[in-house]
Amino acid sequence: MAEPDALSIQYTDHPKVTELIDVITFCTESISFEFKRWDEPYVQGPGLYFVIVAGTSIESFADPMGENQWPIEICQLVTESEDAFFEAAQDAAMERDGAVVVTVDGYIQKQMVRLKDLGSDDISSDINLESIEYDDWMGARHMSALDTSAREEVVATVTLSEESGRVTVFQDTEYESYTRDTIGGEWRYSE
Repeated sequence: MAEPDALSIQYTDHPKVTELIDVITFCTESISFEFKRWDEPYVQGPGLYFVIVAGTSIESFADPMGENQWPIEICQLVTESEDAFFEAAQDAAMERDGAVVVTVDGYIQKQMVRLKDLGSDDISSDINLESIEYDDWMGARHMSALDTSAREEVVATVTLSEESGRVTVFQDTEYESYTRDTIGGEWRYSE
């Protein structure tokens, strides 16, 4: 009999899902890079929070974020058109609030959400809730994204800080974060 892990789909290592996360990250970095007023006082920049999920429902850990909706009339599939995805993401970053839910096949849910607080029953079996540490630069969005990345159904989260333009990718409570001044450099490829 095969071991249970032999039958599990490891979305974090799946090439198409890795490409999806890269496209979302690149778009988020582009939005940060194009916004030129980060250094001005009292200016709030674009902010984004993407949640890439591998389940059929997020109802157990998310609530609708009121009237905030992703503009699916512009783009509903991340990989269909980079220009359309960028346009929709830029619109959401400046005009809407809440997390954008993307399924592992790249489809974007219309309703934006607020993610619920993480409890010990919500996390992957190999993650210890007490081991999650927050850096000083993290605001509420980043702490939520870090916590949310621990959930079994979540493959990754990607954030754009509206305060600094920092872009961060979270997976299983680990993260890579790029400050505004490091965005736009050589692409970070890893095998």
